[in-house]
Amino acid sequence: MWEAIQANKRKSVVLIGLLAGVLVALGYFAGVAFDPQAGRFGILTAVGLWFILMAVALAGGKRILLATSGAREVTREQAPQLYNIVEEMKIASGLPAMPKVFIIDSDAPNAFAVGLRPENSAVAVTTGLLARLNRDELQGVIAHEIGHIANRDTLFMTLAGMTVGAIIILADVFLRGMWITGGSRRRSSRGGGQAAAIMAIVAVILAVLAPMLGQILYFACSRKREYLADASAAQFTRYPEGLASALEKIAGYHGTNMQVSKAVAPMFTVNPLAAAGSARSLFSTHPPTADRIQVLRAMAGGSLTAYDQAFRKLHGDQAILGARTLAGAQDVEVRPARVQKKVTQAEQLRAAKDILNQAARFATIACACGLRIKLPPGFDEKSVRCPRCGRYHTVPSPDLLAGAAALQTVRIVHTDDAADEQAHLHSGGAGR
Repeated sequence: MWEAIQANKRKSVVLIGLLAGVLVALGYFAGVAFDPQAGRFGILTAVGLWFILMAVALAGGKRILLATSGAREVTREQAPQLYNIVEEMKIASGLPAMPKVFIIDSDAPNAFAVGLRPENSAVAVTTGLLARLNRDELQGVIAHEIGHIANRDTLFMTLAGMTVGAIIILADVFLRGMWITGGSRRRSSRGGGQAAAIMAIVAVILAVLAPMLGQILYFACSRKREYLADASAAQFTRYPEGLASALEKIAGYHGTNMQVSKAVAPMFTVNPLAAAGSARSLFSTHPPTADRIQVLRAMAGGSLTAYDQAFRKLHGDQAILGARTLAGAQDVEVRPARVQKKVTQAEQLRAAKDILNQAARFATIACACGLRIKLPPGFDEKSVRCPRCGRYHTVPSPDLLAGAAALQTVRIVHTDDAADEQAHLHSGGAGR
C-alpha cells in the first residue's frame, strides 16, 4: 500500500491547498465587501481563523472528536475480545503502536478512527456494533478503521475538516455581518460606487458557494479512501466476507440515528447522517454501501490484487490501486470463516452494555432473581432494593465498590427478607 499512501499524501496536499485557496479568496472578498481597502485584513482574518482551528486540532483534535461522540476508553480487562481484535489488526497492518480502544453508547452499529499519527491513534465502536456483529464481522470493521489509520486518512480528514470548518465559519460570520450591519448602506456612505457593489455581490455569492465547494472537494477525495480502507481490511483479515456482512448489517439498521456532528460523521465506517443505501452524489462522503459490498463479495482472494480485480470488473476496468502497489502484492487465499459461538443479540447487547458500564465506572449487583442493579460512581447508600423482586442488598464499602466497578459485577447473596428490611430501615429507607 506504500504507493497508495504516497498518492494519498500528494492528493491531500493538493486538496488542502485548494481548500486554503477558497478560504483566502473568501476572506479577501468578505473584507472588500465591507471596505474597499480591507481585502488584506480579510485575508489575515481567514488565515488567522484557520491557524486557530489547526492549532486546536493538533493539540487535542483526537480528544475533542472522541468527546463529542460520547466515547469512553476501555481496557483489555473490560473488553478482551474487542481489544484482541484491535491488537490483531494492529499487527497485521504494521502500525507502530497500539491504538486506544473506545466504546460509544449508541444502538446504531458503527465505528470510526481518529489520530493525526499512527503512533497516537484510536478506534471507537458503538454498543450497537458489538451487539449485532460476530467476531469475523467485527474484525472486518476494525480492519477497515485500522486501514484508515495506516493509510493516513485520519490525518487528512482532520486537517481538511478543520479547513472546511474555517470556510463555513467565515462565510457564516460574513453573511450575518452583512445582514446585521447593513453593508450596502456603509458602502454607499463611503462612496464606493459601482465597483464596490460588484465586489459585495461577488463576496455574497462566494460566501454562499464556498462552503458547498469546500465540502464537495472534501467529500470527493474521501470517497476513494473508503475503497482503499476496504481493500486494506480485506488484506489484513484475508476474509472479505466479514466486512461485507458487517456493512450489510450496518446499512440495514433502521433504528434511531446517531447524534453526531457533521465534522465527525464522514469518519464513520458508514456515514450515520446519510440515508441507508443512498446513491452516489457530489455531497456523498462514502461510496454507496451496496457497491462496497458488491466489490468485496466479488473478490477471488484475500489480497490487494483480488480487490483491484473485483473493482475493475464492477467499474469498467477503472483502477483503484497503483501498478507498483499491485506489483508487490502477493496472492492470498481467503481464509475459512471462524466457528462462532452461538449467542443471541440480547446476550451480545448485554455484554456490550457491561463493557460501557465498567468504562463509566458503574458497579453492578447481581440479584438472585436474575436482575442486575447498576450503581453509579459515588453511590453512598448502605442498601439497595431490587425493583423486580423487592429484595434488599447490602452495598459494599466505597473502596470495594470502586474496585468492582473496574473489574466485574458485585455478586451478593441476599439474606432473608426480614434481615434485608431491617438493613433497609437502618439505612434510612433510601433503597433504590
